[in-house]
Amino acid sequence: MSRAEDGFAASAPPIPTSPPLVTTERGSGRPQSDHGLPEHGAAEAERPDPAGVQHPSNVPQADWAALEADYALIRAHIERVVPGFDDYEERIDKGRTLHLPNGPRDARRFATVDGKARFTVNRLEYPVIPRGRVLLQTLRSHDQYNTTIYGKDDRYRGIHGGRRVVLVNAKDIVSLRFAENEVVDLVSEWTRPDGTIEERRAEEFRIVAYRTPRGNAAAYYPETNVLVPLDSVADVSGTPTSKSVIVRLERRA
Repeated sequence: MSRAEDGFAASAPPIPTSPPLVTTERGSGRPQSDHGLPEHGAAEAERPDPAGVQHPSNVPQADWAALEADYALIRAHIERVVPGFDDYEERIDKGRTLHLPNGPRDARRFATVDGKARFTVNRLEYPVIPRGRVLLQTLRSHDQYNTTIYGKDDRYRGIHGGRRVVLVNAKDIVSLRFAENEVVDLVSEWTRPDGTIEERRAEEFRIVAYRTPRGNAAAYYPETNVLVPLDSVADVSGTPTSKSVIVRLERRA
């Protein structure tokens, strides 16, 4: 169940956060299914039986059923844990907006040793793209929140009726000897520690001519997650390298 649907607990409406503001909101859309659950309702439905949990510390402690029935209990938990949510219930009463604390905005203060902002300089690294390959970035569509997909259209980019598309510069389509709307596989190539090459394949993507820079392409995730090994991550942040994947387009057999 999404927050746009009218089906949440009547005792207290959900409070979505759009940092640094928190506002009251209630969905007005008809639920898509009578079996839909909010996130914490799903957590209760999937809660393991304590008898089957091997270690006592892993036994679920939250009363998910109570939290689903009364959102005020969720806010009470947030108030006890998250700084800036003091008197949470009172402050959001009657639809008022709650402004969360912000050190730089409120007092020109940063969470550093001397309270000042710190700037870092990082060396730019330019990927080397072999001939016949393109640099793929994975991205979300308009009708998508993280990996939750709400529709097959992307009004941001004019894509309708499907998500298995790869956006490629029109000149690249010609130079790679493909045609727009041709269906291809996306194949990434990774060098293993022993020097051998691992190929990973995402199948059946329709080529769409798009205003991407030459040598660059784009496709939606999670459909393209398979192209990135779990151990291919950024050096410092540890995030997956899903914005910089060298791939080749391969005709379907």
